[in-house]
This record gives sequence, C-alpha cells and structure tokens, in this order.
Amino acid sequence: MLTPEQNERLTRVGPETPGGKLLRRYWQALCPTKELAHDVDRKRIRILGEDLLVFRDAQGAFRCVQERCPHRSASLYFGFIEPDGIRCCYHGWKFDCASGQCVERPFEPVAPHAGIKLKTYPVQALGGLLFVYMGPDPETAPLLPRWDVLAREDKGKQILVMPDHHCNWLQIQENTADSVHTFYLHGHRAAALNGGVPDRISAYFYRPIKSYDWKTSRWGVEKMVEYGGDQAELEVRPPLIFPNILRIPEGPVEALHFRVPIDDEWTRIIWIGLYAGIPGGELGPADRVPYTYAADPPGVTVETVDISTFYGQDRVVWETQGAITDRSVETLGASDRGIVLFRRMLAEQIDKVERGEEPDVAVVRDPAQNECITFDVTTPWFETSNVS
Repeated sequence: MLTPEQNERLTRVGPETPGGKLLRRYWQALCPTKELAHDVDRKRIRILGEDLLVFRDAQGAFRCVQERCPHRSASLYFGFIEPDGIRCCYHGWKFDCASGQCVERPFEPVAPHAGIKLKTYPVQALGGLLFVYMGPDPETAPLLPRWDVLAREDKGKQILVMPDHHCNWLQIQENTADSVHTFYLHGHRAAALNGGVPDRISAYFYRPIKSYDWKTSRWGVEKMVEYGGDQAELEVRPPLIFPNILRIPEGPVEALHFRVPIDDEWTRIIWIGLYAGIPGGELGPADRVPYTYAADPPGVTVETVDISTFYGQDRVVWETQGAITDRSVETLGASDRGIVLFRRMLAEQIDKVERGEEPDVAVVRDPAQNECITFDVTTPWFETSNVS
C-alpha cells in the first residue's frame, strides 16, 4: 500500500504536481487526425488539468495553445484564425500560433507585447492520431514513439474514443499490470452471465492460473502467465507501456489504448486498432483513418453499465474504486507484484524529473530505433482473445 502522500504524488496530474511534471515529458494522444484535418478546424480539449485549443492554422499546420486569452479569459475557440496568427473574438488581441507571443493589442495606446504570451505546445500526427508534448522545453522532447500499430501502413485502422471515465488515470493503467484479474472479472463473470458456460473469448481466461511473473524492461513492465488445465500454456503478454499505454492483441486486431488524464478525476481512453489478420478499418493516408466517439446511453450510471462486455467489466471496477482511490487502505498480495513494480517505476521516474533529469523508460531519442517499435510475444493468442 501507499501512504496518502505517496498516493498524491503518483496520481495528481496538474502542471505543478510531481506526477504531472513526469507525464508532460511524454507525448500524449489528443484526438483523431481526421477530425482536425478534414471535419473541423478547431477543438477544445482538456488534458492533464489544462484547457487547450487544438486547431489548424491558415497554412494547415496543427497548433495547440491554451484555450483562454490572457487578456480577460475569453475562449479562443471563438477567435479568428488569420494568416499570421489567432485573434481573440472579444477585444481582438492577436497571438502568433507557433510561439504564442502577443503581436497586436488593438485600442491600447502603448503597445509593449513582449511579456504577454499564450502557452503553446508542439503537435505531431502519427498513424491516425494527433499527439501533444507539454513538457517545459520542446527542444528536449523525445521522439514520438512509432509503436507498431501507429507506424504500420499495410493494414486498415480504426479509432474509437471511449466515453470519459470518472476515475484517475492510474486506476486504469494499474489494471494492465494486474494479470490475474482476468479469471474472475472476465472469465467467471462471463460464465455467470451464460448459465455457467463462458463464451469462447472468456473461456481463454477461465483456465487455471498456475503461476505469474513480471519484470521491468525499457518499455515498462513485462507480463507472463502460466495456464494449466486442458489448454496449458505460458502466455507472454505485450508489456505495459510506460506511463499510460496498453498494447494488446484483441483477437486478430492489434490495439493500443491511450489512457489520457483529463484531470485528476477523469480519464479519456483513445483506442486504435490495426486489422492485421482480417479485413477491416480503412487502408490509406493516416489523416483518413476513420474514428468514432462513443457515448453512454442517456441516464447510464456506473451501476447500469453493460457488464456483458470486457470493457464494461473493466470500467465498473475502475470507477467504483472512487475518483482517486485511497491506496493507503489496500491489502496487497503476491499477485499484485506487477502493480508494485509499476508504482516503483513511476515513483523513480518522478524522482528523476525532480532532480532535473529526463525520464528514461519508454523514451526514444535515436531515430534509427524508431522505425517501427514491436514487441516479442512468444506465445500465440487464441484468435478471438481480448484482455485489458
């Protein structure tokens, strides 16, 4: 378990928090590229406790700035995108899109603009998604990792932005290091819903677990599970990608889940799937990858989430832990060792940032190592497997 102080340190995501400063050293997923490249020219996005405006400038480049004008806090969402900047709709103050520098203040008799700036963050597009780097110095930013699902262009892709989750991002990401939850939450639950017989997908996880193990790696935490019974095997899963990514085969679809903190108590999950073994998705330019924003049915609550799906089963246990779960009251066991490894890794990387260093887990700086990042998964999955 953690002390309340340790829990705060790992979970809070604001600009001046230890955890928030670490997360800002990693590229974070913003939204589907197609949404900004073709469907709209601007979008308000809250991420890591900051309200941002993402838009295409007059030259078509993607930009990201703080949403509110530093004059009187009007939203720049309603501003005017001009050839050389963005102008606030309220009083016409104008800012350079790249630097954030104020370049014009109408009606002001004295016009020193030097100290007036918007926060600006660099944006990159990859594989159908836009990513933002919110670290203090863009010049020291690592490369945007070219995870295989993003980098591959030989198969179709689809994107799903799930409904916002009312819980802290760490509750969702810790689930990835929790290798044994699949037996009861997914396997046993499915059997209970089906009169004692799990469906084929859930049956994969409804096998006796003989042993489990974890180890740290350059990407995060590697996971292994040994199953017994009639279909015994040693399953080597893709690693938990530090700090907030799940890489997972979902049957014939290879998927990434980006668990993006909206703020301390809300998380956005952006799913992108590569249809590696079957027809599906859209094959073509990355800025044309189709996307869907999923919405909860009207009036849905955590008690009425559809728990017949893996997603619904995971969601209810994440959200019922509370907006930020109190880890000081936990009783951990041997099967939680992967979670402990992940928490230690997170704390160590936070310490590095506080010492003025850059994090070094799942960070890529050499272009030669960033062509297409793949993982060794030594045991094949059943064709219809799916786990989180």
